[in-house]
Amino acid sequence: MEFLQQNKSDFEDYLLSEAVNVREKIEEILLVGNVDLLNNAHKLIRYIVEQNEADMITFAEQEGETWATHSLALSFKLDWIQAIRRTLWTFFYKYEQTKDHISDSLTFFELEKKVNEKVDVFLKSFFISYSDYKDKLILAQQRLVENLSVPIIPVTAATCVLPLIGTIDDSRIQIIEEKVLMEISDLRLQTLIVDLSGIIEMEAEIMNRLLNILDGTALMGCKAVVTGLRPGVVMKMIRSGVDFEKKAETKLTLQQALKDDLVMN
Repeated sequence: MEFLQQNKSDFEDYLLSEAVNVREKIEEILLVGNVDLLNNAHKLIRYIVEQNEADMITFAEQEGETWATHSLALSFKLDWIQAIRRTLWTFFYKYEQTKDHISDSLTFFELEKKVNEKVDVFLKSFFISYSDYKDKLILAQQRLVENLSVPIIPVTAATCVLPLIGTIDDSRIQIIEEKVLMEISDLRLQTLIVDLSGIIEMEAEIMNRLLNILDGTALMGCKAVVTGLRPGVVMKMIRSGVDFEKKAETKLTLQQALKDDLVMN
């Protein structure tokens, strides 16, 4: 480490000459992710030379989260670490030239094993951390999309409105089913108003799935009210033999349903 510190400037120059694809991105990576590649390179080198695996893994995990958070290109990270590996071995060779005697082959191979193992451990810990954090971000984004696509809006302590807009496919109807039943339980709902005024078309299979949701709502002791059925949807329901009135009250508009609910409560 003393030798590397004494030759810090030469080390950085050589590292940058090795990292051809990364050196032009150093300032951009610093700006986007607040990642100082050169400083972090010295930190990693110290962990490797001192064989400090515990702190190195922690550092790798932090780096993985940072690169995942800011969507920094993994190819740059891989190129950078491989450039660090090559540079480190070059300076090991230079260090050998400063000594009175050259290390024997056994010592060299032991050194090679220790150094390369630590580099590989760093890369493994980094990529696992990156992948895990990306998975968490994707899951959080999926949940956000689900919440936006199935918004359950409280009106009173016992009444909520579920306004459905756009197309309802198999995936979305499943989300609706899961969220409706959970919200009824969590909020102790007595009335759920399902507004379909934003639905222009609905397939017969989806209508039947919606009937199942209304059945589940009733089983949990919550009254269901369906509003805003469009003529086209009603005609398709008639042809398909689907009848919401047996499962829920129907109102022409959401405003009418809210007004009646407030009067009754």
